[in-house]
Formats: sequence, C-alpha cells, structure tokens
Amino acid sequence: MDNKQKEQILRSSGVNVLKCMRCGKCTATCPNYEEMEYHPHEFVYMVEKGDLEKLMASQSIYRCLTCFACVERCPRGVEPAKLIEAVRLAAVHRQGENHIVPDDIPGMLDDDLPQQAIVSVFRKYTK
Repeated sequence: MDNKQKEQILRSSGVNVLKCMRCGKCTATCPNYEEMEYHPHEFVYMVEKGDLEKLMASQSIYRCLTCFACVERCPRGVEPAKLIEAVRLAAVHRQGENHIVPDDIPGMLDDDLPQQAIVSVFRKYTK
C-alpha cells in the first residue's frame, strides 16, 4: 500500500495517529475484543506504520461494532473506531462491494449476539 492510500485514510478519518501512546485502554473496553484479529490500539499503530495491507485483508475491520467505546475511553482523544471505519471504507471501495448483503443478516442472528451488533450491521450494510 502506498503512502497516498495511508494519507487518504488519515484524511477521511480525521484521526491523528501520532497522539496514540499505545496504553491499550481502547482495546480493554472493546466489547468485541475476542472476535478481532487486530484490536483498536493495533489498528492505530498499523496505520501509523503504513501496514495497511494486513488490515484491509483482515476480518477485524468488519467485526468492529463501531460502538465508539474505544473513542470514549482514550485519554488522548485518538478515535480508533473512526480509523477502522476509514480502513473498512477503503477496503470496500477496493473490492467494489461489501462482504455482507442485508439478506444475509437474519441467518447470522443468535440469542448471544449483542443488540449493538445488530444495529451496527443494519446501519453499515443496508444503505
């Protein structure tokens, strides 16, 4: 991934990755932590280092609930959820389509799925 793509992701997210001190508070508050290969503080660091190919290929960008718990918890005002959204959008544009269609959602529901995840999926993938 070139530097131009990194700059586009930073610009579209509005996140200053250099503010992150990698304390891990964002990751500690993530309700979907166990489902993610890369966690919020790792996203920030990987974007900072320009390691976007791994992020764009990871299912973690689709498992983020965009609940903004990481944003609320950050002592430095870094917004990992916005960064994850920007990487997801770049991956979707690159692939030309989403990984999920609205008709797939009902089959994925179960009693243990947080309502927050359901709302997030509908918000992201029904437009």
